[in-house]
Amino acid sequence: MSFEVFIEAVQLVFSWPTIFWVMAGLIIGIVVGALPGLGASLGMAILLPLTLPLGGIDAIVLLIGIYSGAMYGGSIAAILINAPGTSAAAATTFDGYPMSRQGEAVTALSLSATSSALAGFITVTAIILLSPILIDFVLMFGSPERFLIAILGLSMITIVARGSMVKGLIAGFFGLSLTAIGSAPMTGDVRYTFGYFPLYEGLSFIAALIGLFAVAEMLKLANETGGISKKEFEVTGDVFGGVKTVLDHPVTLVKSAFIGTGIGSIPGAGSTVSNFIAYTEAVRASEDSESFGKGNPIGVIASESSNNGTIGGSVIPAIAFGIPGSAATAVLIGGLIMHGLVPGPDLFDPDANLDVTYALFISLLIGNVLILVLGLGLVTRAGILTKIDTDYIIPMIIVLSFLGSFALNNGRWVDAITIVGLGVIGYYMKRYDYSIIAFVLGIVLGSIAEENLHRSLILGEGTVPVFFTEPLSIVIVVLIAVILFAPIVKPWLE
Repeated sequence: MSFEVFIEAVQLVFSWPTIFWVMAGLIIGIVVGALPGLGASLGMAILLPLTLPLGGIDAIVLLIGIYSGAMYGGSIAAILINAPGTSAAAATTFDGYPMSRQGEAVTALSLSATSSALAGFITVTAIILLSPILIDFVLMFGSPERFLIAILGLSMITIVARGSMVKGLIAGFFGLSLTAIGSAPMTGDVRYTFGYFPLYEGLSFIAALIGLFAVAEMLKLANETGGISKKEFEVTGDVFGGVKTVLDHPVTLVKSAFIGTGIGSIPGAGSTVSNFIAYTEAVRASEDSESFGKGNPIGVIASESSNNGTIGGSVIPAIAFGIPGSAATAVLIGGLIMHGLVPGPDLFDPDANLDVTYALFISLLIGNVLILVLGLGLVTRAGILTKIDTDYIIPMIIVLSFLGSFALNNGRWVDAITIVGLGVIGYYMKRYDYSIIAFVLGIVLGSIAEENLHRSLILGEGTVPVFFTEPLSIVIVVLIAVILFAPIVKPWLE
């Protein structure tokens, strides 16, 4: 890697108008990410045709800015109204929203901004230094390893399910069962559609999240009076307190950030998976695991560090092999190709387009600095929204939820029904203490597990040993066994 090319890329990114497009992309991303149901991929897809008049570098930094900003922006709605703007912020609701209910919205928002910015900055810096090694690491993951990673995530239901383990397993299997609706990912077989053509595409994961979190919470708030925050005085919490809390937990920050990077670099895994795995790892490692889900700031740090850490990791397979790890990176690949930049070795060749690759990563570094400035300077003032009467909040959130779902899939009526149905189910799940986290793990990982199981069995000619032939597979299997049997073995050891 040429240091001279890196310096050239730095000068290029800080030149005009490139630096303007970096900032514009980030701001657009934050706004799009904060609107429930939209997210990075939709914002990038809408603006992709508009980048045609721009130069290749300007177009790419604009798209990557939207991606980065949306990852952070999703936490704003998640914390303030329990409606994750993106699926990558779903785990942020577990502790961020309870903090808002306790009048600590400002602290929660500053936790989110600081964690996102620092995690993104640390991981992107590491990727710039270690990108050749990371490319080799990405190549180690085949379909068997991706299937095992999905099973590893599902096994964490044993960690996150509180109270009755039976209820946790029921919630997890219910989430898994919903992923079976529609056409099978590999064979195309139609399942559980009852002859209705709109169900052939299956249920939208984003619509399910909106129903589970936003609509279910609005149904709950409909029985209350006043604002979301139940404090009788001004919204409490302070910006510097949130920053200090993040700095006081560097292990959680760094560990969650690199969990995000590692999982994000696996094609098909993405920020949603890393978000939950980082959160459940924080729960597992904590001596006060019972406080998670009730407003523990470490939960916000873990989830927000992981989703911004995922960005750098997901970009590696996208630009190195043209393999999208998520919908957003798929749009990014489209942008590269549209501007004559073909993903592959040329993007890492000092004599070809290495300056483009470096410019992309440098714009991510700048974006994380801007997230910190905007997040601590402006977004934290949004905490006042938690004092607005719910009579005004509820109809606004319901309307935004339906608009987000319709924008997602060009007005599919199935998405609207999904939002309503899972909103009601989510309300009763919360009321009767069924684990929402376990349900989301099931619905997130079900299709990933099924698709890669099918591919793995084709590769192994229908034999199980295909999952035990590589050292990496064996390591993941051992981790799964540890997670599954630790709750049984730990009391016996004690």
